Amino acid sequence: MECMTLKSIFKHMFNLGLIGLLSMPAMAEIIVKDGFVRAMPPSAPNTAAYFTLENHGPATELVAVESSIAKEAQLHTLLTENDIVKMRQVEGFDLPSHGTLKLGEQGDHVMLLGLASPLAEGNMVTLLLTFKDGQTLEIQLPVAKAGNAQADEHHHHHH
Repeated sequence: MECMTLKSIFKHMFNLGLIGLLSMPAMAEIIVKDGFVRAMPPSAPNTAAYFTLENHGPATELVAVESSIAKEAQLHTLLTENDIVKMRQVEGFDLPSHGTLKLGEQGDHVMLLGLASPLAEGNMVTLLLTFKDGQTLEIQLPVAKAGNAQADEHHHHHH
């Protein structure tokens, strides 16, 4: 067996450590942009959240949303059947690698059902997004009237 010097031992340890770091899967970086939760009259039991996700990593799927402000959060899409627009719950939304997922008023969105209390315009709502690979992303969105939402740099979060 070859006798190793302290220097060569450290060199091997460094190389093994470097290889270990390089072979680790890169954490997907997902950024939320232009999001808001729709302001509703105080008597409304439900509302919706809209936002855009930018994925700077491998493809994944948004599979669940949770929020303490609602009894339930569901992923929904709008479908047109016989000239009637219907809302349907879905299992998830694909988020392509280095692509975007837009959840907007005219299509895919998050429904917040059974609001714990009325949401005032300007309040912040925390949502916990869960992805197919088990990773989560906590985001904060302002409550705003439809069409009056602001894209605010302070509401961007990283995955």
